[in-house]
Amino acid sequence: MFDINKILRPNIKKLVPYSSARDEFKGEASVYLDANENAFGSPLNTAYNRYPDPLQYKVKTRLSEIKGVPPRNIFLGNGSDEAIDVLFRSFCNPGVDNVILVPPTYGMYEVSANINDVETRKVLLTEDYQLNLEGIAEAIDERTKMIFICSPNNPTGNSINREDVETLLANFSGLVIVDEAYINFSRQKTFIQELTEYANLVVLQTLSKAWGLAGLRVGMAFASEEIIEVMNKVKPPYNINEASQQLALEALNNIDTVNNWIKEALAQRDKLVLQLKNFDFVLDIYPSDANFILVKTNGARDIYNHLVQQGIIIRDRSKVELCEGCLRITIGTPTENETLINALQNYK
Repeated sequence: MFDINKILRPNIKKLVPYSSARDEFKGEASVYLDANENAFGSPLNTAYNRYPDPLQYKVKTRLSEIKGVPPRNIFLGNGSDEAIDVLFRSFCNPGVDNVILVPPTYGMYEVSANINDVETRKVLLTEDYQLNLEGIAEAIDERTKMIFICSPNNPTGNSINREDVETLLANFSGLVIVDEAYINFSRQKTFIQELTEYANLVVLQTLSKAWGLAGLRVGMAFASEEIIEVMNKVKPPYNINEASQQLALEALNNIDTVNNWIKEALAQRDKLVLQLKNFDFVLDIYPSDANFILVKTNGARDIYNHLVQQGIIIRDRSKVELCEGCLRITIGTPTENETLINALQNYK
């Protein structure tokens, strides 16, 4: 049975969060003389002299309408990376606790663990890039606080078997974090629907991928109200700036545009896969539920260097365990994909 008090860091239990001027006052006023802001404005067309809403209520309300989750179950971070870091700082005692990673996977989990001096226990995915449940069970001990699962997985592109994730959720007394950065491109349904079923579930999503807002740095975490309350207590007071909040709100009213982009990206992905299969140096292309593909080649580094010389940047993943010889290629526009294929035709 999951009990948040059993995994919460003792100092976080006792933490009194910073109380900002905007936390202490709710509603609207005509005169704000509480936060030592510049009352004369800002040297921009849009006035940014006032601090933003520390809990981003308007953005969360709009996300609530889209995701079907109450605002109190939503955390917004400076990218998903901040949500990951806040989870480490909330639940993992430095030098004492550990987390489980399932490589090959998103590298920021390990970076955050190292920054926070938290041991990482790595359990490799299987040959078909699925969870090794037996290996994970053997790695868990009384100091294991979190398990990170990226689905669809980066860099492999595949979705993780839903039943395997549910097995972990039902049997692990710590947090299971399901990172769904690429869920908009996937045939698999989101785990957000399971929040009421599993108290130890945290789902990460982002506006950086399908929504095309990577430059705004807006990440999301969905979890129980008690987990979100802890995360809000630990985060910096004004972690999402006013410009990002305003632009995110504007973007969230353009769902049809985003859905059309997703359809186009998937169509371009299928076309690119067919084109790449014609090259002798391509040994395999792994099934993808994301806006990228993992391509196994017989000369990954040489191909990568060739493309760099043509001004085309992809990701060399050939030194990652279980991704030997592999390149990760993001799906571009039709013109960008055509440029890539033309460059590969000149590779010798």
